[in-house]
Amino acid sequence: MTRRDRRFLRQFDAIERAFPPLRGPVSVLRREGWWVVRLPLALILIAGGLLWFLPLLGIWMLPVGLLLLAVDLPRLRGPISAVMIRSRHRIGRWRQRRQARKRH
Repeated sequence: MTRRDRRFLRQFDAIERAFPPLRGPVSVLRREGWWVVRLPLALILIAGGLLWFLPLLGIWMLPVGLLLLAVDLPRLRGPISAVMIRSRHRIGRWRQRRQARKRH
């Protein structure tokens, strides 16, 4: 397993830690033979993410769909991992600033 693949798998671990109820479904979707379910689901999530302005759909669907798509397309693993890491860091900094403002 390459360094890029390990980094990619850590993104799934981070999602499972952040949202424990997703641990079961995410682990099932990551299995070897599940590409038949994973690929259409990824495309649906990406399309839903592009329609973020409609009710019940959201921009959150886009990165989740890309992450699922990257499971089957190894060339996407590096860029998707980098975007996920950067996004998590930005959200963390945003939360820290928000908490600091609430204290003062």
